[in-house]
Amino acid sequence: MKLIIRTFNLQLKDPFTISRGTRTEIPSLIIELQENGFSGFGEATANPYYNTTTHQFIEELNKKRLIIENNFSKSPEKYWEYLFPHFKDNMFLLCALDEAYHDLYTKTLGIKLYEYWNLNLINIPLTNYTIGIDTIENMVLKMKNMPFPIYKIKLGTKNDLEIVTELRKHTTSIFRIDANCGWTPEETIKNSVELKKLGVEFIEQPLPADDWIGAERVFWRSELPIIADESCQIESDIDKCYTYFHGVNIKLMKCGGLTPALRMIKRAKHLQLKTMVGCMTESSVGISAIAHLTPLLDYIDMDGALLLKEDIAEGITIKNGNILFNNKNGVGSQLKTQFN
Repeated sequence: MKLIIRTFNLQLKDPFTISRGTRTEIPSLIIELQENGFSGFGEATANPYYNTTTHQFIEELNKKRLIIENNFSKSPEKYWEYLFPHFKDNMFLLCALDEAYHDLYTKTLGIKLYEYWNLNLINIPLTNYTIGIDTIENMVLKMKNMPFPIYKIKLGTKNDLEIVTELRKHTTSIFRIDANCGWTPEETIKNSVELKKLGVEFIEQPLPADDWIGAERVFWRSELPIIADESCQIESDIDKCYTYFHGVNIKLMKCGGLTPALRMIKRAKHLQLKTMVGCMTESSVGISAIAHLTPLLDYIDMDGALLLKEDIAEGITIKNGNILFNNKNGVGSQLKTQFN
């Protein structure tokens, strides 16, 4: 098996602001695994909150190239177990490798990834479209430019309720709120009362990730469901979130890929937690990998490629919140010719 590494700076359509800061581009690393005439693709985007860079990704991949390329025809699950001891301190890279190998393996079998998992594409939830923090006028304009049935609204400002109140005047779509750790327990409980009146479905990660005392208080007193994001990164966090959150947002890059994500979804369902998979502003390589998990989920946040000025890849498409699969085997994504 051969490893090929590519890096890109994904330019965003608009500056994207959350409670922690603003980004105009997303550094992305694309992994390609080649074997017997087939190619599998996976992706990891770099994120300052998690102290990751594409330079660091490349350095580690080259250092461990021989480990990666010696796969010995393992199943994806066995390959992940084989890689884990070598990449347990870099879940982002483990995710990209796991995605690429799932893609490669299922292509060699001549099937789609969801078929490998014995899933069918029935009753897939709609994905939301994210509106970053901006002036109210610009946030309204972004909604008008992208009509969608569900919006995720980024908050964490001094006038959060004013923002949602004004946005509600311009659409009947469902709202989801993501405060990205920007609120206190008291703010969350108070805001939940008003946000429920404004047609908000749930609140995602209102408190800092390590505020478990506050999370427990909010869990019992919030008028809306609370979904963990920054508080739920790896497999063991699912059990931690039980009775502190009503659901979990699983990010493939945080947990190490599709293999652990499947286990996390299964465990969350066992605990009767709502399940959601989110993105980290990937191209259609990473977004297409997420899509194959959608039959198992209650909520989906996979709008990353829609936020880009130009997508470097082709794969699943999204129309009015609906996820549309193509006829390609594997994950169904490939780099566009000009980026290959």
